[in-house]
Amino acid sequence: MTRVAAVDCGTNSIRLLISDIDEAGQLTDVHREMRIVRLGQGVDATGEFAPEAIERTRVALAAYTELMKSLGVQRVRMVATSAARDVSNRDTFFAMTAELLGTVCPGAVAEVITGTEEAALSFAGAVGELDSAAEPFVVVDLGGGSTETVIGDSSGVKASFSADIGCVRLTERCLHSDPPTAGEIAAARAAVRAQLARTFEMVPVQDARTWVGVAGTFTTLAALAHRLDVYDPAAIHLSRVPLSRLAEVTAALIAMPRSERAALGPMHEGRVDVIGGGSIVVEELVREFSARAGITELVVSEHDILDGIAISLR
Repeated sequence: MTRVAAVDCGTNSIRLLISDIDEAGQLTDVHREMRIVRLGQGVDATGEFAPEAIERTRVALAAYTELMKSLGVQRVRMVATSAARDVSNRDTFFAMTAELLGTVCPGAVAEVITGTEEAALSFAGAVGELDSAAEPFVVVDLGGGSTETVIGDSSGVKASFSADIGCVRLTERCLHSDPPTAGEIAAARAAVRAQLARTFEMVPVQDARTWVGVAGTFTTLAALAHRLDVYDPAAIHLSRVPLSRLAEVTAALIAMPRSERAALGPMHEGRVDVIGGGSIVVEELVREFSARAGITELVVSEHDILDGIAISLR
């Protein structure tokens, strides 16, 4: 048994999974944690990380590395996704991560992964507990800066595509009012549809039998769809949401002012301003998956790219 740490640094959040992994690649969770750091703040407009965003990320990662050391982590892997692919000053970010990760495992550095690699890791983490009778799976990882769509089965990934649209990027680009205006929502839908058109050229979603959603937008929507008073990962993990109910939740969130979103029990404060953008992406996916594949429900997984990263350390 080896104790490993996986860190996923995305556009909106930085997340940690510490697990024990056996020779067969089975994980036993020791600790999971998520912090909203909004590393991708303004990246779509400026093309670089804001100093305050790097500092927020440094503070979170410093806490994570201290926890890794206290829990006896032997191997660590940190990946950076959409935001880190797009910036001109990423050397500053990577110098900071190398300094901190090196205190756990000398020589450890963060790595930028491609959309294809991100999709494969998300798929591996998401479908490990699902019944093969429900294959093929289409897994969607909706992040802050990008949305990965991947189809596959127990033998692996068959096709994937990373679309440059996510809840933070879409919000910063289109949704400026509180609540967003009809014109802003229309512009956001147009942007999403343009990106998804490219997705569906590359990924034959019509072959899928089961839709699996991972990451914070999907898990938050599931909590609201199930009318939970507080966010409960155990109740959310592998739960099923009829697409009709999912559409009710997304429509309500898009129309809500931020003050009403913030008052919802399962809503993390760091998602309040971007959950409307994420909901627009999900609404468009609902429309497409229903029409193309006849899918009627969403399966929501709490296991995702973090689990895939941890499995890769065996």
